[in-house]
Amino acid sequence: MKYIICLFLLLGAGCARKPYASTNKIYKQQAKDFAAIIKKYPLKDSFPNMDFVGTINFNLRKPNFVIIHHTAQNSCEQTLKTFTVQYSQGSAHYVICKDGTIHHMLNDYLRAWQAGISRWANDMDINSSSIGIELDNNGFEDFTGPQITSLLHLLSALKKQYKIPTANFIGHGDIAPVRKSDPNYRFPWKTLADSGYSYWYDDTTNICLPPTFNDIQALRIIGYDVRDTTAAIIAFKRHWLQDTLPGLDSAQYKVLFNVMKKYE
Repeated sequence: MKYIICLFLLLGAGCARKPYASTNKIYKQQAKDFAAIIKKYPLKDSFPNMDFVGTINFNLRKPNFVIIHHTAQNSCEQTLKTFTVQYSQGSAHYVICKDGTIHHMLNDYLRAWQAGISRWANDMDINSSSIGIELDNNGFEDFTGPQITSLLHLLSALKKQYKIPTANFIGHGDIAPVRKSDPNYRFPWKTLADSGYSYWYDDTTNICLPPTFNDIQALRIIGYDVRDTTAAIIAFKRHWLQDTLPGLDSAQYKVLFNVMKKYE
């Protein structure tokens, strides 16, 4: 009996150490399958009547945006589970827990299913050009200090590795203003901007708006999809003003104008 109990304890400990061993195996096989496709030169039966002459001037497609999310779930473990079951049809490159632990879930060069139907400026396939980072947060709470510290370290590495422009660190709610609100209005965008990830506005006290200023055009210049102007305004306010009410007052118009100038 003691032997059986010890055996169960050992098996349990093994499972606890590697709870995602089975899905890691699936990940490795899928990555291997994609590598096999790339190695076929040219791709079998793609254009069978053409001669293939391989150029020597190419590299991997690289990410150009970072999209920040909150998980809208109640624990890091719940999110990891969601991203390791096929029926969820969702994923991200990184998940950052409340204690600052970073889980790398997908090679940066591969396409995660994190942005969904979205748009930023003229880019209508954000999944193909971005890295997705999920922060463990149910959408109704503050982000933790260790979480933001880890995020800043990660953003520093990503910006350096892929030469991601300062303007291209944005939120899920920015690229999908009708559908999404993450990261929530409590997210410290100014802290990120002070470190070079996204822009922030300057003192607007002495700004005089030109008579030709158009708020919808300003939102479009920044990158917002303005087909739903109410949603675009709320998305802007959530990011730069920590406010989720519709409409803009005179002081907020000045902030919008100042932010717009940084994206021109």
